[in-house]
Amino acid sequence: MSYPKVGFITFGDHRPDMWEKVFSHKTIPLHAKAIETLKKLPIELVLSSDIARTREQINIAVDELKAAGVELLIAHIPCWTSPNLVVHGVQRMGLYTILVGNTDPGTHGCVGLLGASGALAQIDYPHKNIRDKYSVSSYEKKLLPLIRAAAVKQKLKGSVFGLFGGRSIGIDTGLFDPMQWRSQFGIDTEHLAQIEIVRLAELMPQERIDKTRIWMEENALTIDYNDDKFTKEKFDFQLACYLATKDLVKDYGMDFIAIKCMHELSNSYIPQCMTQALLANHEDAEGSKETTPIACEADADGALTQQILKILSGGLPTFFADVSHIDEEREMVYCVNCGAICVYYAGRNQDTKENLKKIRFKQSVRPAGGGITYFNASEGPMQLARLYRKGGKYKMAIIPCNAETPTQEMVDEFVEARGPHQLPTLFAKVNFDLERFINEYGSNHISGVAGNYLTELLEVCDLLGIEAEVFG
Repeated sequence: MSYPKVGFITFGDHRPDMWEKVFSHKTIPLHAKAIETLKKLPIELVLSSDIARTREQINIAVDELKAAGVELLIAHIPCWTSPNLVVHGVQRMGLYTILVGNTDPGTHGCVGLLGASGALAQIDYPHKNIRDKYSVSSYEKKLLPLIRAAAVKQKLKGSVFGLFGGRSIGIDTGLFDPMQWRSQFGIDTEHLAQIEIVRLAELMPQERIDKTRIWMEENALTIDYNDDKFTKEKFDFQLACYLATKDLVKDYGMDFIAIKCMHELSNSYIPQCMTQALLANHEDAEGSKETTPIACEADADGALTQQILKILSGGLPTFFADVSHIDEEREMVYCVNCGAICVYYAGRNQDTKENLKKIRFKQSVRPAGGGITYFNASEGPMQLARLYRKGGKYKMAIIPCNAETPTQEMVDEFVEARGPHQLPTLFAKVNFDLERFINEYGSNHISGVAGNYLTELLEVCDLLGIEAEVFG
């Protein structure tokens, strides 16, 4: 798991007489209490061990935190402290800041918190206030979503999106403006032709391919090879494409990607379904690895949504699919990918071998053949989401839901309706106005991650200047 790197400074009263006679006796224990509580959260805490009271002390503390690469600042204000000194420290840090106070009437903490917050508001500095009793459960509810959201904003700055190919089969909602991303999110784009994947796949050492194929053969439920479209040679080529893409991601420093695939690769070379199945996963035959969100059909906004969800979840594998069918009667959204869903969602097990045991690899219907993953995603809480634009401005659909195991009746109906074109599916149980969804939702694709991050996504939208549209 990857945790937000949080900087922490306690600010105290700079007046020696008031500090010694009034504030130090209560503030020093509260400084220790705040640190003790924060250390129980899933964060990487980087702290200034001494209370910062003077401009010089504040400068030293801030510079230490900046050198450590923190992603946001918690400014702990347990007593009265001159607001201008807090503003000085916050501006010197230059990061999103959460002001944390307390409820003890003897500390003068409320007036200190409001004085600093009001001064920051006057200069329009982005911050939020938390006033609490140093409770772990309360910090988890109030503080942690703000920390995670701030980490998203900071991690997106300077990140790299890898785009392989251009618009796929006319899907305009997959297009994006690289300069808008630069301006709004601080993201750079590395644009490569899809043929680079093919070129490197053809040069891939056979031993790497064999290692990956044998690992999958030994652990998958079945791999339904045949003598026509899904031969072992075609599967090898798919795996070589995955390994090539994995190498390109590393070589170019890409954080999340999208591949066009259809129709050049899917028709004339090989569908990129194994890349979709494995790249976003946390391990493969070569060992543990960083999860890399990936969208099909060159869907940039779908990939960016996954990257946000990955950061919020601490690095969990992400999910990408079509909004393939809406069953109003059962209140279910059928999320179907055209060839692969990340293997993690077959069982949600940290051991990928256990997830592979639930997956049948069967022939793709695409002209170039190859294999697809076939399974129904395992049940559990699911955070679906999607960035989309109206009039050039970003909105985010936020859909908390549960993945459920379909009844046999549902499966039979779906198989009969779709015929031989059976694909991996997540059956999402939802609870919202489906007509409103149909008329508002701005894409045919959807992204997701295991868990529920509604509060965090609302904070992310606030920080990134995105209008949130909550369903459910």
